[in-house]
Amino acid sequence: MTSIIKETQSIKEAVTFINAIDVNKFSRLISRIIQKLHLKGERTFSEEEEEKLQAALSLDKNALSLVLETAAFILEQAVYHNIKPASLQQQLEVINLSPDKAEVFSQTWASAGPELVERLKRNIFAPKKLEYVGWQLNLQMAQSSQARLKSPSAVLQLGLHNEDSECQDFSLSGKSQRPGSSSSSSSRGWTKLSTSL
Repeated sequence: MTSIIKETQSIKEAVTFINAIDVNKFSRLISRIIQKLHLKGERTFSEEEEEKLQAALSLDKNALSLVLETAAFILEQAVYHNIKPASLQQQLEVINLSPDKAEVFSQTWASAGPELVERLKRNIFAPKKLEYVGWQLNLQMAQSSQARLKSPSAVLQLGLHNEDSECQDFSLSGKSQRPGSSSSSSSRGWTKLSTSL
């Protein structure tokens, strides 16, 4: 079995800190991390919460940061390798994580891992969902001065929705050019008119 977690110096330091944490507090910590892991760019804990954690876990700021980053890294590796809970527990014990802490990871991964994998899949493969499509087609017909002129133009409006409930509107405009027109080919395509949140 190939190890998914290499025993680097920072992992060794983090393991020392993790092993010193009360198992019940650690269980709640891991549960919170796995709940927030799929949210890119969002912190798991606010600054105020981190200050409280430092006091509750008897860790300084750097040690707490190392513990949080390492725990998140271990869970990310579990997702990436789609590892079984029992195998995760064995691998954590190999890097000298205490059996009770390795079991916390394993149990948390067994209960919340499948949901985390699904959330990550949605974020990766479908970060935005098309909510609506609106369109308008205008056709300018021939005039007495230009007997064969037909100039279609269209406006396409797309409403995209992401997981954070933000809705973005995109308006695109396109206009057909007559054959033999001297204008550049870029004017025949779609032009982005506006974007709004």
